Amino acid sequence: MHINNLFKGSKVKLTSVKDKDIGLIEEWYNDGLFLRFYDMAAAFPKNSSQISEMLKATWQAQDRCIFAVRTVEDSKLIGVTGFENILWNNGNATIYIGIGDSECRGKGYGFEALNLTIQFGFQELNLHRIQLNVLSYNEQAIKLYEKVGFKREGTYREFIFRDGKRQDMYLYGLLRREWNVK
Repeated sequence: MHINNLFKGSKVKLTSVKDKDIGLIEEWYNDGLFLRFYDMAAAFPKNSSQISEMLKATWQAQDRCIFAVRTVEDSKLIGVTGFENILWNNGNATIYIGIGDSECRGKGYGFEALNLTIQFGFQELNLHRIQLNVLSYNEQAIKLYEKVGFKREGTYREFIFRDGKRQDMYLYGLLRREWNVK
């Protein structure tokens, strides 16, 4: 029997978020461009205390989890990924990913980290369905999600107001049986 390494690919590995990572994550949460692609909420900067509290709440919650995305080569923290809104009785969860290090975007790190997170969700958490939301202007993320196998299931029209214009939010889903095809 072959057992996969759930947390390690050829480029990235998923680890716990450490207290020493908070300073770097704070930099990301003070980057307006990152925030406008990562979250639907208004792009408010966060300080290290707020990030620490946010992480503490995630660690204590039963319906979410977070991983640090690190390079295999030197264990450099480049992003975060995980699940929120886990509905254990239905086997559903919302996945998220953010590559905070701008120099690591578009180089395959997000693709591998997303695949590792999905693998964890289906194989360890026994999920049936993984879903996500993405804003219509985030074309790079949309390409990534579709490459991984997510299917667009719907649209919240004119969901968010950014830069003087209404933007749609797309709803995507991936079922376990669709993932197993890979």
